[in-house]
Formats: sequence, structure tokens, C-alpha cells
Amino acid sequence: MKPLVLICSQDAELYLFLSHILGVDGFTSEPADGVKEALALADERELQAVVLDCGPASAIGSTICARFKGAPRTGGLPVIALIAPGAENQHLDLLKAGIDESFVRPFAPAKLLDCLRTKLALPKPGSNGIENGRWLCCGSLEMKLDAHRVRGNGHDIHLGPIEFNLLRHLLENPGKVFSRDELIAAAWPDNIHIGARTVDVHISRIRRALKTASPGSVIRTVRSAGYSLEKPDD
Repeated sequence: MKPLVLICSQDAELYLFLSHILGVDGFTSEPADGVKEALALADERELQAVVLDCGPASAIGSTICARFKGAPRTGGLPVIALIAPGAENQHLDLLKAGIDESFVRPFAPAKLLDCLRTKLALPKPGSNGIENGRWLCCGSLEMKLDAHRVRGNGHDIHLGPIEFNLLRHLLENPGKVFSRDELIAAAWPDNIHIGARTVDVHISRIRRALKTASPGSVIRTVRSAGYSLEKPDD
């Protein structure tokens, strides 16, 4: 499944340009031209990242960023701002809103693509690293790192970027108990504040997905300690 990037822009030409370079690099994209449409798409689709077109004629970029960062479901999504000449005064508001990265236009498309891949822990095209090419397995549960793909009993399990990173961390050490702070460090960008309750919400989503596709895979709650992925019985 290709990572889905939401592009918030009222400039049709810019959207076509961004959707093209993202598509060539293995992403897919959806457009949104305002706050309401962006939030509606976030509810309907499993977004992986958000790109904001911040022009001098509109300052809604920081509003969209703040709304995304303030919601448990979307708080962990990487949000990247593309700041047009003449809109440099929006830097401060974007920082206050929790922006993950910003580029002043014109910018090299490769910088945006590299940023997205870094934020989403995706390999670069053509990478032959051992870790990127391997599967993580625990019983019937399998995770292909380079394809950002999870399967249970042969069935695809669709997870958002935060759930994917959380499950990856648990899969790398099945049976080990991780505290909520350890899981936050593993799954969220280090420049935003995440509470324990948000971890619980995302773990609940993973559990629901596993219950449907891989009922033998169980994430155990260890009271006052955290969570662990149970090893299957031999």
C-alpha cells in the first residue's frame, strides 16, 4: 500500500506538480483546499503525512497544522510546510502550531521526498539494506519493512504510520515489556508532546486490527509497566 500524503493547497498547478513527484517516488496524494476539507479527509482516509502550501495571501497553514497536532488520531502525522516567498513571517506561527519541517520555495523536490521518507521511516528507492529488505515475524504476524506492509494469517492489515511504528517496535522484541515513554520515543517525532492516554488509543486500534486479521497475535497490557507482544506457544 502506497503511503498517502495530504496536500493542502489552493494552487492547482502546485498540487499537480507535488502529486507528480510524489507519485514517481512511490507515494499517493489527496488534495485539500481548506481546513474543513483537510480535517474531513483525515477522518476518512489513513493519512501518512501532510504537506502545507503556505502562501502570502493565506495563513491557514498554521491553523491546519495546529488542528492536526491537537487531535489524538492525527497528532503523530508528520506535517511539512512549503513556504512561498513573501510568506516568511508565517514561520513563527507554524513553529507554535507544531510543524515538523519547513522549506522555503523554490526548493529541491528531493529534499521533500527525503524528509518524508525519514519521517515515515521508509527506505530510499533502490536501498538494499538488510533491515529494509527483511520481514519481522511473530507467529502468524508479519511485517515487511521496505513495503510498509503488515499481514496476519496471510491477510493485509492496514495501519497508520504511528500504529505501524508502534507495532514494529513490539515486533522487534516480542515478549519484552515496553513502557509508554519507550513507545512514544519509538513512534512519535521528538518535537511534540504525547501523553500516555494517546499511546493507549493507538494500541487499542492495533488490537482491533489484529483481532480481525490475526486473532492469535495479542498485545498484552502489563499493569503499571506498559505493553508487550506475546510470543506464540511453540
